[in-house]
Amino acid sequence: MDAPLRIETEGELTTLVLQRPDKRNALSAELVDRLQDAVHQAHQRRARVLVLRGEGRNFSAGFDFADIAEQSEGDLLLRFVRIEQLLQALASSPCLTVGLAQGRNFGAGVDLLAACRLRVAAADATFRMPGLQFGLLLGTRRFGDIVGRDTAARVLQGALTFDAGQALAMGFVHQCAEPAQWPAVVADARSQVAALDDDSREALYRTLSPTDAHAHAHADSDLAALVRSAARPGLKERVARYLAAGRLPDTRPAAPPEAP
Repeated sequence: MDAPLRIETEGELTTLVLQRPDKRNALSAELVDRLQDAVHQAHQRRARVLVLRGEGRNFSAGFDFADIAEQSEGDLLLRFVRIEQLLQALASSPCLTVGLAQGRNFGAGVDLLAACRLRVAAADATFRMPGLQFGLLLGTRRFGDIVGRDTAARVLQGALTFDAGQALAMGFVHQCAEPAQWPAVVADARSQVAALDDDSREALYRTLSPTDAHAHAHADSDLAALVRSAARPGLKERVARYLAAGRLPDTRPAAPPEAP
């Protein structure tokens, strides 16, 4: 089986490529664990720029519910906790984290992008966070910090889909750029970090970033809110009902094309 994550290193740059394109880069337990390890390794290597992108048509379809029938509510709770820990590791990273998104993105995949300091979307990118539709609080406070409480409440209450232009207007992404332009975006990020030494850059992130300034203060409360929501009895049943309604992306492998 192919590895779900590809790690590319070039000097101070580390790129993490989600490579489950047949599953729309849905976040399986293995992929989340590998991402956590890769982020930790990037920090140990003193990487200065950390890029996340997805192979194929989209960045990430979010939490992989493919094997929900075989998992207990405790299993699901642990997987959500691991995702929150990954988001916190990214949000507090000393690296300039860059998220590059294309295609349709859902739930924890959108949260993964939100945890990055520089967020870029292709014109075809769309975003939707349906977690509250089955009672889950994941990344909620972070999204509110980025776009504002009123906008976040409106988007999350209705599980609204917003496109790249709307994401730019609400401040969720910093720029729109097509995949062909992403190497230039990354090159610019490398130029930015070269202007400061590591200690100054890390101090800047801690002090000025509206997301990171409160990251440590809110880390425990974010995790507690997630656990309370996921531990409420009936999570698995609520997710199953939501899946049955067809309102989450299908992460099953695409059918092979018919023979001519």
